[in-house]
Amino acid sequence: MRALVTGAAGFAGQWLCRELLHSGWDVWGARLDDTLPPGALDFGAATSVHRWRGDLRAPGAAHEVIDASTPDAIFHLAGIAHVVTANADPAGTLDVNVIVASRLLGEVRTRRAAGTLDPAVVIVGSGEQYGRHDASEMPLVESAAQNPMGIYAASKAAQEVLALEAHRTGGVRVIAARPFNHSGPGQSPSFVIPALVRRAVALRGTSQPLVMGNTSTVRDFSHVQDVARAYIALADHGIAGEAYNIASGAGTDMATLARRILALAGVDAKLQTDPALMRPADVPALVGSAAKLRAATGWAPRHSLDTILEELLRAASH
Repeated sequence: MRALVTGAAGFAGQWLCRELLHSGWDVWGARLDDTLPPGALDFGAATSVHRWRGDLRAPGAAHEVIDASTPDAIFHLAGIAHVVTANADPAGTLDVNVIVASRLLGEVRTRRAAGTLDPAVVIVGSGEQYGRHDASEMPLVESAAQNPMGIYAASKAAQEVLALEAHRTGGVRVIAARPFNHSGPGQSPSFVIPALVRRAVALRGTSQPLVMGNTSTVRDFSHVQDVARAYIALADHGIAGEAYNIASGAGTDMATLARRILALAGVDAKLQTDPALMRPADVPALVGSAAKLRAATGWAPRHSLDTILEELLRAASH
């Protein structure tokens, strides 16, 4: 089986490429350049991935990458994944997160109609698509209303709408994934867990507080390796035209998360909120149910939140 992974040099993209290789797939990775940030792919694994280098925003790029890889499955991870970055550039975010997906889907649609290629297409969205819901609705199921708040969430919802339309009218075998928060080694410190871990490690031997944003926000955290396994399981067993949450089903508020990081780091520090680190339109709670994913694929998480924190603390301490 041959896979095409867009965004292959990114955080989740590297983990997905590694899991695909371990599962015996022939892997093609699309990325902007030859730069590979530190992450899940060591040198041996990285050289096992066939590289397609180019900008998927360019006209003709979707045709070229599919021509080169002729995939049995496409995992579309390319896009702007950082909420603050996405919200700061609405036009650029829509270009990357929506138009690129539309071009890939159009290319698959054309080839499917011609009878030359019919890959499964796992479109990676986000739990952020759900937006604000009452705490009594948690964990959210896939039928919950999507009320995206911010450009990032809206772009992911729009990408999914286009993808499912391609399934309904063009028969493209789209499976929509809605991963909730995930973390692990290699994630940028611009994301909450690596950021808190770095700050906690820097506090060793000091009496300084741990500075953070909103302490009451509740999020559902999974290990990125479990999320990568879920993408593969969906390509193998997901039902085309359906959407699936990828989540742990457990919510953790940011204060509890920060105190757990401090405890594991061996740091005795107070928490201090900084308004500059708070989002102007944050979602108070976001917890998902993965019951539909489990029923369809048999997937179950293998890592706990403590595992994520311990791995990131080890990486930050060296």
